[in-house]
Amino acid sequence: MICAYDRNYLENARVVLARMLDFAVNDLCYDIEVFYEMFLNSKLAGRFETGDAGVVAGRSGVELAYDIMIEKIGILEFMPQKPTYMINRSIEYWTGYVLAYYQWKTGKSFRDINRYVPIKDVRALYSPYHEMDISQFVDKMDAMYKSAKNESNLKILRQNAGISQSRLAVLSGIPLRSIQEYEQRRKDINKAQIETVYALAQALACDMKDLLE
Repeated sequence: MICAYDRNYLENARVVLARMLDFAVNDLCYDIEVFYEMFLNSKLAGRFETGDAGVVAGRSGVELAYDIMIEKIGILEFMPQKPTYMINRSIEYWTGYVLAYYQWKTGKSFRDINRYVPIKDVRALYSPYHEMDISQFVDKMDAMYKSAKNESNLKILRQNAGISQSRLAVLSGIPLRSIQEYEQRRKDINKAQIETVYALAQALACDMKDLLE
């Protein structure tokens, strides 16, 4: 598995996302789903998930929260306020901390993760997963993601491109039967020859990793 960015930025990125959510919810009084949607729709989300040093290392979580508000709202709703720091980390802090790790570990976009495992469901994992090793949280997230996602990546990308299975077969040179079996998960695309995945990715104008399950 290829992680989203250099591990050297990971710990700082986890703290930044954790403090962003903690500050937005507990100091600015945003609903976590509302603010997280603002984050997802901002330009900063894409920069964060690719490890842009200016986002994951160049600012604090509080600064990131305000930058998102300025981008999405245009002006601050109120005067900047001094953040509070709880003795014990909040549930929102934990949510951002583990979510940043999962995004880094899987290389999925925050938007894609949230589509199948909404942030409220991530937060609901706090008990008992805040006491467990992060690998157990990752396994749980993987299971939830797979359960919620009924369609294969290949089918989703093909439909988004607006082409039929038969047209994809022509464009990629991959037999129609194989495409149908990959889409229905009767054949595991993760075990396909690299030439097959490459041909499909070229035809769909996407990265090869986007096709893997």
